[in-house]
Amino acid sequence: MIASSSNFISCNFSFLRISNKSCSRRITPLSSSFVKPYVFQRASKFSAFLNNYEEKKKKGLLQICQNAFYVRTTTQDPVPVPLKENGGRSGGSGGDGGGDGGGEERDWTSSFLLFAFWAGLMYYVFFLTPNQTPSLDMYFLEKLLNLKGDDGFQMNEVIVALWYIMGLWPLVYSMLLLPTGRSSKGKIPVWPFLILSCFGGAYALIPYFVLWRPPAPPVEETELRSWPLNFLESKLTAGITMAAGLAIIIYAGLSGVDAWKEYLQYFRGSKFIHLTSIDFSLLSAFAPFWVYNDMTARKWEGKGYWLLPLSLIPLLGPSLYLLLRPSLSAAPVSRSPTILDDK
Repeated sequence: MIASSSNFISCNFSFLRISNKSCSRRITPLSSSFVKPYVFQRASKFSAFLNNYEEKKKKGLLQICQNAFYVRTTTQDPVPVPLKENGGRSGGSGGDGGGDGGGEERDWTSSFLLFAFWAGLMYYVFFLTPNQTPSLDMYFLEKLLNLKGDDGFQMNEVIVALWYIMGLWPLVYSMLLLPTGRSSKGKIPVWPFLILSCFGGAYALIPYFVLWRPPAPPVEETELRSWPLNFLESKLTAGITMAAGLAIIIYAGLSGVDAWKEYLQYFRGSKFIHLTSIDFSLLSAFAPFWVYNDMTARKWEGKGYWLLPLSLIPLLGPSLYLLLRPSLSAAPVSRSPTILDDK
């Protein structure tokens, strides 16, 4: 504006006459060469400042818009992953490796280590165990099965107690694994392994431990009133099991020092006594875990936690838990996962 007005004056009004005649002095406008550099210099600086300001303003607005758009796109609510019918999230590796679990990756470490332990155990059973008295082992087996008559030979009291207490372990594990120890993800039935455990003990149960995948499927009321759950959930069954186990342990404890020394000799040379003793130790070692599994499935870990240390006592500890645990009708074993559970 300043520059243009000065040019307008300097170009169109080269001189002005003064209306006052007393003063005939001519007013000569300032030279354009004097005004232009100063005026244009100020105008160029101001226009450069305005241009720079407008450019920064536009750039800043553009950056603000971009940042706002970036924030809006990055802070949007996550897209919900569709759930399958059984509560597992689709599109991931499931608990059993086939997308069938509850959105969890299957931890193969424990299963692999347990399988490696079982494989090493089987190698030891078939190739490394002492087998110095095979004919005596067959004789012991026939005597314990009452296939031999009274020939005047008296069996070792500790071996007799070990034999009968091994007959109680399959019942104890059946009461712990049915129904809270059933596998739902792998769909591996537990009852064949329990039947085999009557002959093979822990050597037949460990493969199921490798394949076992929790949680257990829900239990219906009709199942609780039918065989075999009505028998396994009975307090009478648990009481008889504990009483029988206590009587057998007392019988072995009162057998005397000589009987225990003789048992140790048989343990070092007899394959039958050696494997049976290891079987008893393995069943006693795995029992506290299944006691805890059954306790948590019945929602009783808050009140029955004091039974966990006692479950380390061979047979008597798990039997005491089976006698005192709540029934399944009072505490549901499991429930189907829902969308609200994930929230």
